Amino acid sequence: MSANICGQSIRQLRKKRELAQIEIVAALELEHDIHLTQSDISEIERGVRGVKDYELRAFSIILDVPIDALLPDAAE
Repeated sequence: MSANICGQSIRQLRKKRELAQIEIVAALELEHDIHLTQSDISEIERGVRGVKDYELRAFSIILDVPIDALLPDAAE
């Protein structure tokens, strides 16, 4: 079972915006004072690591999407 339901969406949106994982790490650090590593981002995207609510909010801001866009549809 996956530790989160948003990892795949985060990965897809990050790639769509042509951002490297390390760029997400830098934005989280500089803009939101959230300290994650590139390995943490990889684990989130693979569904291995959970995502805290404040991290989800920061991802939505960095990726410029509403939080709902990071969550799969209930029908999936």
